Amino acid sequence: MSMVPPEAVINKIIPLSVVDGPGCRTSVFVQGCNIACAYCHNPETQQLCSGCGLCVSQCPAGALSIQVNGGDEPEGGEARNGGAVSKENKQDRVIWDESLCVQCDTCIRVCPSHASPKVRRMSADDVWKEIEKNMPFIQGITVSGGECTLYPEFLTELFRRAGKAGLTCFLDSNGCVDLSQYPQLMQVTDQVMLDVKAWDHKVFGRLTGGDVSIVKKNLKYLAEHGKLFEVRLVCLDSEHEGENRQERVPEVDMEAVIAGVSREAAPYLKEFRLKLITFRQYGVTGSLKEAKSPSRERMEALKNLAVRYGFQDIQIV
Repeated sequence: MSMVPPEAVINKIIPLSVVDGPGCRTSVFVQGCNIACAYCHNPETQQLCSGCGLCVSQCPAGALSIQVNGGDEPEGGEARNGGAVSKENKQDRVIWDESLCVQCDTCIRVCPSHASPKVRRMSADDVWKEIEKNMPFIQGITVSGGECTLYPEFLTELFRRAGKAGLTCFLDSNGCVDLSQYPQLMQVTDQVMLDVKAWDHKVFGRLTGGDVSIVKKNLKYLAEHGKLFEVRLVCLDSEHEGENRQERVPEVDMEAVIAGVSREAAPYLKEFRLKLITFRQYGVTGSLKEAKSPSRERMEALKNLAVRYGFQDIQIV
């Protein structure tokens, strides 16, 4: 009995990118995330489509149809490669016709989960065929999300193919999946770009819904194994709160984050970059959608602080 090739739900593939790792790369973005950041600027990538079909009738271009009861033919159009549905709903699936889509995002706005149905279920072979088209122009591939490490088998197979073709393979991760549990994936992964959202356990939990202890474990593990390309910190203004004052998100102590990363990865600070990311409101729909961007002076002060903690390669974006 043949094994089913590992698949991932793919949100988009950017053929040529110069902002997702070194050199020119093909960037693959998966759908689905294991945390929900209050300042996420791609919230439409967090949830998987539930198959409710509410978006189908609202699509002005007729680019969506519903595949009912697991059948091969969708209502209102021919079934195409792709479609998204959560594991909880195996019966109905929303099918997206990219050729008809006008990218108005009406589907995302009307979705109760704010999930994008504009996705495709793809095997590693499917994705590799897309990457191969860019081979003359790229040095590597980066898989992001959503959270890419939710698809470890898919990543392992894709990276094996890319590595054999001479491409470097990078993960862009929130660090909330224990990477030490996937040695085969780590063997074919060249480098990881790791987010550290906060250092305090309670603050991290309220900011993301995740567990920072896993992030800290990954930070140390990746540094020790020479797999850490950069650590990224999103820098907020000192004053930020949600619309409901009873649900205020605690301020992220950036000095504590910088100090914590420095302490956890102390012997390896020369070997990876610290990227200080200026928070911007673009795309944010969570409780920090009204948060302000820190000033340039604030960002420079954080950079100087990082220098004092021993970091050498520091970038402000």
